[in-house]
Amino acid sequence: MRAFLIVHGLLHLGVWTTPEQPDRPAPFDRGHSWALAAAHVSPAPARAVALALAWYTALVYVVAGAGVLAGSGWWPTAALVAAAGGLALKAIWFDPWLSVGVLLDVGVIVAVACTWPASVY
Repeated sequence: MRAFLIVHGLLHLGVWTTPEQPDRPAPFDRGHSWALAAAHVSPAPARAVALALAWYTALVYVVAGAGVLAGSGWWPTAALVAAAGGLALKAIWFDPWLSVGVLLDVGVIVAVACTWPASVY
């Protein structure tokens, strides 16, 4: 569980902070959010908010993984907060390319709710 939480957190950084290259377009536009576009937010601020939320989500996932490693009792709360942040990020900037990430975040919530795996509780 600890490795999964840490790696999943770091993947958020890889997906959301990778610089765009002109010869190879990104699989989705980090500056386009259906929700923020409806509020007339331009792409640059939308991209900045996405980046901030991605860093926050990654940090909390890594902290949750470190909590599992340390045998702490608070890691499930951190994992739930990280998963909620990840789901918010993917919902606000939804793109079908992010669907696997949605499933992984939902999986974290289900695992915590079911106290799975029992060995880390």
